[in-house]
Amino acid sequence: MIQALPCTPPQVWRWIYSLLCVYWVNNRVTIDAGSSAESVENNRSSGRTTYRKAYVQSIFDSIAGRYDLLNHTLSSGIDILWRRRLVRMLADVHPRRILDLATGTADLAIETARLNPEYILGIDISDRMLDIGRQKIIRRGLQSTITLEHGDAENLRFPDDSFDAVIAGFGVRNFETLERGLRESFRVLRTGGSAFILEFSTPRNAAAGFFYRMYSRYGIPLIGGAISQHRPAYEYLPSTVAEFPDGEAFCSILRNAGFTGTAYYPQTFGIATIYRARKENENSHEGSDNPGRPQPRPR
Repeated sequence: MIQALPCTPPQVWRWIYSLLCVYWVNNRVTIDAGSSAESVENNRSSGRTTYRKAYVQSIFDSIAGRYDLLNHTLSSGIDILWRRRLVRMLADVHPRRILDLATGTADLAIETARLNPEYILGIDISDRMLDIGRQKIIRRGLQSTITLEHGDAENLRFPDDSFDAVIAGFGVRNFETLERGLRESFRVLRTGGSAFILEFSTPRNAAAGFFYRMYSRYGIPLIGGAISQHRPAYEYLPSTVAEFPDGEAFCSILRNAGFTGTAYYPQTFGIATIYRARKENENSHEGSDNPGRPQPRPR
């Protein structure tokens, strides 16, 4: 069910270049020769390399100023297309209260505002990304709909059953403990609510996979170094996507966190995937008995 866009041969190369630029933007890691040993840790309990929250925060704080430029201009807008597809799927469940995890500069939250929900709350651990997101929200006059705050997706401050929908765009891959973050999402989601997650994945098509591997190994470090305009210590690490469980493997993790009705939808050669999951039981209901903005969870 791969939803590939029709392309002529020259366009294929342009799409490949654009996809790799988006891929690089969302996966770069700053390696400081003097502090990398303290910053990076290998956590093989989940079968993948993970990084401490403080380190991830410093990465995105350092590139916040050019994050949108690299994502949108160099991607030819394909990341916008993926977000719009997620929002079209989200529209089917008519959510009133939405939590956007790892909101970054609020691109997905702003796109989701088209659905006219009661409110959208975006959280992220990078204050500089949030500052840029707030500026964008003000320019669009969405302050009454979207609120951004510093927050950890693996330790949410909200009580159970607070949101009708939980969404995330290119963020769950950066969780230090993926399973914990998904369990927290399940907890704050109301019964009958849905989660929608957009994340990078590995192409299954042989040709797409070949280009993906070659450019990931050789092209992306060269492109990243040229575009970043940062000191040579900035280096691209493709392991965050290469090691991230995608497709049915990620759906299995969602089910282990408590979700049901899991499904996944590969996008554009399988470079990205949209995941959908629900929280339901025998007493599932479509409404909510707890209107209003969620309050902090009692400690």
